Amino acid sequence: MYRCGDLSFTIKTTNLIKDSIRDGMQMRALYLMLILLFVGSLNADDNWTHFRGDQAGRADDAQLPTELGEGKNVKWKIPVRGKGWASPVIFGDQLWTITATVDGSKMWALCFDKNTGETIHDILVFENEEVRFCHPTNSFASCTPAVEEGTVYVHFGSYGTAALNTKTGKKIWERRDLECDHWRGPASSPVIDDDRLIVSYDGFDVQFVVAFNKETGETVWKKDRGIDYGTDNGDRKKAYSTATVIEHQGRRQAIVPSAMETISYNPENGEVLWRVRHGGMNAACRPLFHNGLVYITGGDGARAMVAVSPEGTGDITNTSIKWEFSKSVPRRASQLLIDGHLYMMNDQGVASCIQADSGQVVWQQRAGTGEFRSSPVFANGFIYCFSVEGAGVVLKAGAEFEKITDFEFETGFQASPAISGNSMFLRSITHLYCIESE
Repeated sequence: MYRCGDLSFTIKTTNLIKDSIRDGMQMRALYLMLILLFVGSLNADDNWTHFRGDQAGRADDAQLPTELGEGKNVKWKIPVRGKGWASPVIFGDQLWTITATVDGSKMWALCFDKNTGETIHDILVFENEEVRFCHPTNSFASCTPAVEEGTVYVHFGSYGTAALNTKTGKKIWERRDLECDHWRGPASSPVIDDDRLIVSYDGFDVQFVVAFNKETGETVWKKDRGIDYGTDNGDRKKAYSTATVIEHQGRRQAIVPSAMETISYNPENGEVLWRVRHGGMNAACRPLFHNGLVYITGGDGARAMVAVSPEGTGDITNTSIKWEFSKSVPRRASQLLIDGHLYMMNDQGVASCIQADSGQVVWQQRAGTGEFRSSPVFANGFIYCFSVEGAGVVLKAGAEFEKITDFEFETGFQASPAISGNSMFLRSITHLYCIESE
């Protein structure tokens, strides 16, 4: 993607100008081409294509209001039927999410105009005659879609995965043949990587990771977890993780947490590169990668959070864990990595800032009331956190704890926000909001 300050952009622009002079191109045509490139780069920056957007939950330059709540800086608000904890994703002017009936018998993909909230597509994707148990704290539509130009990929765990044409809403392909008893409901989200769609199935009965061909839906690779869980209790084998794809020292890796262990796969063929053992189950936070370290949250294990050097092969537990941290680590809400510090809000409303290179505490403070499951987002120096009860806080990122404001909405939040331009999109339990400075 071109950015105005990039050397590559400068070199390519200079070459275009030289070529235009040599070949006698009209300057008007050159200017038009450069404008289109520039506008295209701005549009690309406005997209929020996966759970956590760019993997990190950040939109650094977005100018969002710090005063928000029911009736405060709400550009539009619309009801969303059914029950679904999937977060919004955005490409261009389209905002996508999924929902389902409370009993899971019907599952939809929903598309809205991000500027107005008007419905663009309302697509019944799957109907289910037989539905397995889903815990009341989960939903049958908790897996955040992934979107790119022309296609949105919606995933409902073993109930099915489908690719939809974003213009027509028509189904391109579907897969409903992968069996997995999620036991308390699915929640892992798919990730687009080159020509693949990578998603994990960590259930009560089976645990594996699969890569679909994103054009056809065919299986590119499927890899059983092969983890020694130390128990026959399937409830201790569950996880709800979303992969993070990185490149480190020339090696591309898809890092996918599970119960007891996190495993790094070659995203092209599913080969296991390394595994690290941290204990726990129900891992849900998306890993972060920065400055040669991967930050992994293991659910409810004794090693609640570990920083791992993603090198070596096989079991790297005894060689590559650089530090571990366990005090007030969230089990559901993913962390933020900002200027060498990790920020997190745990399930009980305790906010923490720790040094990313050492795991040392900078500050730790009770910041909010209620239960926090939605992952926080960062914009323009501020951290936004949302609770299940509908309350929330805005914190200032920095070496000192500073709460900017408390706020409250009509209903609570299970989904995580999305940001596009200078707007933040919130999915509450009952509604979809566009938050923007008035």
